[in-house]
Amino acid sequence: MVSLRCKMVVKEELKKLGIPYASVELGTVDLLSKITRRQREILKSSLAGCGLQLLDDKKQILIEKIKNVIVEMIHYTDELPKVNYSDYISEKLNLDYTYLSNCFSDVKGITIQQYIIFHKIERVKELLLYDELNLTEISYKLNYSSVAHLSNQFKKVTGLTPTYFKTLKKKRRQNLENL
Repeated sequence: MVSLRCKMVVKEELKKLGIPYASVELGTVDLLSKITRRQREILKSSLAGCGLQLLDDKKQILIEKIKNVIVEMIHYTDELPKVNYSDYISEKLNLDYTYLSNCFSDVKGITIQQYIIFHKIERVKELLLYDELNLTEISYKLNYSSVAHLSNQFKKVTGLTPTYFKTLKKKRRQNLENL
């Protein structure tokens, strides 16, 4: 689950199936009691019908946790952490960053850093389309060392300059779930 909408869908499905839960967070559900194999299969099927996946593989679950930390950090906080992203992710998941990085690269085929960059660029697009902040403010908000660094990274990922992108407004943001 990488969006608030996903959380709502999961809550709805759990409610429909009468499965009591304590909390639903991005990527995790805390159930109040164990569910039967049959309930699990029904839940898996109903979530698949909504475009969501119930994960069984521990490595895949870890990858989802990493993705969720990154999504929350970039899209749902007002200010990015001032520490290295590697330290932040490692601290949040209470695991060694090298281990996390190796698992992530093995499964996703890209590095955690590349994943962070893709999400930061999506956030830049969003902020450009809102038209509330200028590039200097956006670069500061997303912890870029300079506007030039943000612009270079933006162009490298999108093929466009931030200014040109802003004038287009036709090129819409990708769904977070597709990154």
